[in-house]
Amino acid sequence: MRNPIPYEISRMTADDAYGRYQRGEPIIFVDSRNPQAWAESAEKLPRAIRIPAEDVRSHVRGIPRGHTIVTYCT
Repeated sequence: MRNPIPYEISRMTADDAYGRYQRGEPIIFVDSRNPQAWAESAEKLPRAIRIPAEDVRSHVRGIPRGHTIVTYCT
């Protein structure tokens, strides 16, 4: 069966993501917390795209190509 995902999936630490961001690498952060967790949190990353985890599949085409995409949740 052919892999339907034409990209690499890997894990990175918060420090790795921050380092890439600081170096100016093309990176997009996707906050995938559920609406309640997002509303209750004082921590929100500026300019992150907010897509709850259960909705990511329906929004994936709207995420710009050619960037490292970092998803995060609590």
